[in-house]
Amino acid sequence: MSDLRQTSSWSGDADGFVRIEELVKIFGDTVAVRSVNLSVRRHEVFALLGSSGCGKSTLLRMLAGFEDATSGRIYLDNEDITSLPPHRRPVNMMFQSYALFPHMTVEANVAFGLKQEGVPRNEIHERVFEVLDLVQMGGYARRKPSQLSGGQQQRVALARSLVKRPKLLLLDEPMSALDKQIRQKTQIELIKILEQVGVTCIMVTHDQEEAMTMADRLAVMTEGQIVQCGSPQDVYAFPASSFVAGFIGSTNLFTGTIVVDEPDHVVIESSALPRPLYVNHGISEPLGMEVFVSVRPEHVRVLREQPVIESNWAHGMVSHMAWMGAYAQYQIRLDSGQIIEASVPSQLLAQADAPGLDDEVYAAWSSDSATVLAS
Repeated sequence: MSDLRQTSSWSGDADGFVRIEELVKIFGDTVAVRSVNLSVRRHEVFALLGSSGCGKSTLLRMLAGFEDATSGRIYLDNEDITSLPPHRRPVNMMFQSYALFPHMTVEANVAFGLKQEGVPRNEIHERVFEVLDLVQMGGYARRKPSQLSGGQQQRVALARSLVKRPKLLLLDEPMSALDKQIRQKTQIELIKILEQVGVTCIMVTHDQEEAMTMADRLAVMTEGQIVQCGSPQDVYAFPASSFVAGFIGSTNLFTGTIVVDEPDHVVIESSALPRPLYVNHGISEPLGMEVFVSVRPEHVRVLREQPVIESNWAHGMVSHMAWMGAYAQYQIRLDSGQIIEASVPSQLLAQADAPGLDDEVYAAWSSDSATVLAS
């Protein structure tokens, strides 16, 4: 373990261990990646998050060297690797399918890359079992991939990626082949392993929960561009656009117009609500501008009685509800016709007469729970 970590301690700018500058990739008439700039810190777990076709996998393949950049530069530990072929980059990629050799044992799969490099046999054996012990697969060295569960195959694929002691580890949808229950457990285990090794990691995923759980920071991509970058908490709490607000988790969006603009609050009129929205902080958008107001479902209270507050509530009817264990998910059709969601903790519902399907209710939220987004 100590050898792995020592080999993975690198010099260079801690804030720009991986630097991507004006990176572009064009396939025929399609621009897959548009002038992307990105800096990833040393030892950081960074997630590229977006829906299918947004450019995240193409960006990962350019980092690995499997796709040539149309223009732009890629730097790793202050070295320009833009034109280096894959085998000359200190980068390893763990594929979505794991790509294990079915006819080889676990030990042989992990040792394959080291044998190709001509590493001495004694060193191969030592490094292979060191990394197998790290991923808790030392007792499965003689098994074939077909004799392993999906989670165990993933660990073997991770061991094969780590055994070469890369400066940068790339993960392509690392949990997509696992069942949800196993996936949630494996996410935490994988992060612990990466922290032990101290490797810098960039992962691609379309799963928002996975990115929020595993990444130190994340970048949301759409149409080949990064539209917001930051910690999971910041991106969730302070989305930069309505797209990000809707993509990271779920949210309720109200369209409205700013009618009062003061340093400490704004008032926004929306046709979806019977009274204006009141937000208790200033914004940069000007008076009269059309905006979106985002309110997360966990901030919406479901009440049987009309609130005494003057704003930030609406009357409606429960059109759908689902028990999710720790909370109940309500869909409420407002009198205006707009449907909003509310996540109500189960303990709150147990303490009162919980509204049911088709019941008339009031949805309310506080003035500090709304985020104003430019339309």
